[in-house]
This record gives sequence, structure tokens and C-alpha cells, in this order.
Amino acid sequence: MRTAIIAGATGLIGHELVQMLIKSDKYRIIYVISRRKGIVVHEKIRETVIDFDSINNLRFDEPIDDVFCTLGTTMKQAGSRDKFKKVDFEYVVSLATLSKLAGASNFLVVSSMGANPNSPVFYNRIKGLTEEALKQLGFKNLVILRPSLLLGERPEKRFAERLSGFFMKSLSFLIPDNYKAIQAQKVAKSMLKLAIESSTGISIVQSGEMLR
Repeated sequence: MRTAIIAGATGLIGHELVQMLIKSDKYRIIYVISRRKGIVVHEKIRETVIDFDSINNLRFDEPIDDVFCTLGTTMKQAGSRDKFKKVDFEYVVSLATLSKLAGASNFLVVSSMGANPNSPVFYNRIKGLTEEALKQLGFKNLVILRPSLLLGERPEKRFAERLSGFFMKSLSFLIPDNYKAIQAQKVAKSMLKLAIESSTGISIVQSGEMLR
């Protein structure tokens, strides 16, 4: 049976993914790394609350197979470009580097539609730079998922996202698959499926593929 790390378990996708990992007969131990205490208690779960600035000091009792990274913030939550970059670039790359040293062969990360290291849009540029940095680490299997607007119940209210989601669902039949809003559960399900399949190389999975 496999051992997994998941970072970002309190977010939309991470929360769904933890439930799926618990139910899966493929996983024996799930290391949950988060910035605040979660609410999931299960015999498979090994939860560690850390300051991600010190993630390099983290150690695991078991060799790691799969790493699921759903870390991410927004400009509003971060409060500045520097803080946004710290979460979405530095923390993600630090997690990946640590995971590689722990023996992980599969690294799966949630990026974003529009990720491009040369984008004039700061958010997309940071996501693109993160993807490029991860490609340099040499994982046997690197899976980059690029979802469109995420749907799901968040603890905090994001009016603009809720409004966008409403219109995107209403007009779904007019929107190309890669641009349709997508349920967080579908993204989590795709992550789990792709981890278990354990292909080789670098895969970029667009939102439309996850929907299908």
C-alpha cells in the first residue's frame, strides 16, 4: 500500500481529496501538512501543523510515494504580491524539494488555467514560474492540473466567484470545456486517479479533461 503527503487539505480541493484518500484501499498512511489544525480524525491520518517557512525541517517516518499539493491563496488573502509569491511559489517548490528527498516519485499539483511564466498577469506568471521550477526537480511523474473557476462551498464568502460561478453554470452549454467552471470534487478525483495510474514524465491536465 502507498504513503501520501497532502498539503493544502483545508482548501476546497484538499478537503475533498483527503476524504477520497481515506476511502481508497491504495493508501495506508496520509501525511497531512497544513498551516492550521484540520478537523479530520482517522487512523490513516498523520497531521502536522507547521510554519511553511520551516518546511525544510520536516521529516517523515515512512518513505513517500505520492505528493498532492493543493496549496494556494489569492491576492486578497495574501495582502501583497510578495506574500502571494511566497505561498504559491516558494512554499510549493519547498514542498516538492522536501518530497523528492523523502523518495516521492509522484508529485501532483494544482496550478491554474492560464499559467504562463511570461504572462503580463501577475497571478498567471507566478503559477507559470512555479510549474517551470517543478519541472526542474526530476520527479518520475509530475502532474500539473490547470482547473478553471472552482465550484464548492468555501468557509469564506467570495461574492465575485459565486457570481461568476452562477453565470458559468447557467451558460455552460455555450462555454468551451476548458473554460467551464469545475467542481473541486472533480479536480480531487482526477488527482487521485492520475496518482494511482503513476505514468512517467510531465503531464499537464487541462480543466476540460478533468470535466470529462
